Amino acid sequence: MAGRAFIVVGVSVSSGSPTALRWAADEATRRDCALVAVRAWRAPRPPSAPAGKLPPVTRDADAEFAAAESKLRADVAAALGKSRKVQCRLIKGNAVTVLLNETADAVMLVLDAPRRANIKATTLLAHRLVYNVGCPVVVMPPALTKPAPSKVARAGKQLGSKLAKAAATAGRPGIRMPPKPS
Repeated sequence: MAGRAFIVVGVSVSSGSPTALRWAADEATRRDCALVAVRAWRAPRPPSAPAGKLPPVTRDADAEFAAAESKLRADVAAALGKSRKVQCRLIKGNAVTVLLNETADAVMLVLDAPRRANIKATTLLAHRLVYNVGCPVVVMPPALTKPAPSKVARAGKQLGSKLAKAAATAGRPGIRMPPKPS
């Protein structure tokens, strides 16, 4: 990509980073530069067998790499649509090293906020990148990246609130719940 400005988006395996992809695509359009979606990939560990014997099952690393590459393209297409031109790169290595190498000449790096389940690992990733990368880093805030609660979750919250209110006032006529803070 030498000679032309580009924005790098780190695409998460778990979430697909749709918010980061959409924001980076809008920014790339504003700046008239290319968009590069990057995902780090590590080969799975080979199966092991006791006593130094060959394992009964083997893994095809090339096929798994190809599957991961198509998953990256599918994640990008799901977030941006098939019409948007994005260069997708699945690169072997750990996330920090891959993103540091890919952003050497980049205009900007865009990442999703860490997920609750993997907050420690992702926070350390973002922290390490902010202090080591040579371009601006944009991290999408959690309020934008977390999915909205489903109808079932909202209904469950309302039901739980009503049950708590009923339990608090049961057997106590005249007791009223305090007003909700504004």
